[in-house]
Amino acid sequence: MKVTKRQKTWASLDTDKVYALADAIEALRGFASQKFDETLEIAVRLGIDVTKADQNIRGMLSLPHGTGKTVRVAVFTANDQDAAKKAGADVVGGEDLIEKVAAGEINFDRVIATPDMMPKMSKVARVLGPKGLMPNPKLGTVTNNVAEAVATAKAGQIEYRAEKKGIIHAGVGKMSFKTDALVENAMALIEQLKKIKPASAKGQYILGVSVATTQGPGLKVDVK
Repeated sequence: MKVTKRQKTWASLDTDKVYALADAIEALRGFASQKFDETLEIAVRLGIDVTKADQNIRGMLSLPHGTGKTVRVAVFTANDQDAAKKAGADVVGGEDLIEKVAAGEINFDRVIATPDMMPKMSKVARVLGPKGLMPNPKLGTVTNNVAEAVATAKAGQIEYRAEKKGIIHAGVGKMSFKTDALVENAMALIEQLKKIKPASAKGQYILGVSVATTQGPGLKVDVK
């Protein structure tokens, strides 16, 4: 695999060292792209078995300082379209919107639906499901209060879910954020994961944490 000029500059980083979170972020700043505002990505490896239903961790979290990303929100509703539009939804519709999605028209990052629309949305489950966009009552994306759900999504809410091997990946802000803000966002996720530790998960729960920029190196961090 060819090593790029940018990757060669990473040689000065001690990637075996375990950093304090703030120190890791500061170290990564020197390697962040100057062409665009990269996202700080965090990876948390948990001591869970995702094949067990009660250890398949998934949820939503509103970050203290938001994500710095513009989130395009679609609302599927028959009767609350005006409320959704006033709340700032980017795409609003009922069965007409379902038909557009079924035809491959997806121009949004988050989906909210009212409960009455869910039976009809089975038509696009195979389209939205693999993209992680299918509304879910447990995530608060199936609700009659569409205005509140839209406002929350727009304010900087992230979705987290355990992938294979129990690893959770999430973006916790832009590198243009102050270091303190990125630390608070990252720790908000860590604390949330601690709160929802499955009772059946035995032994060490948080096995390791690392942070990286979108196209940069990864550094191990201590979040104790």
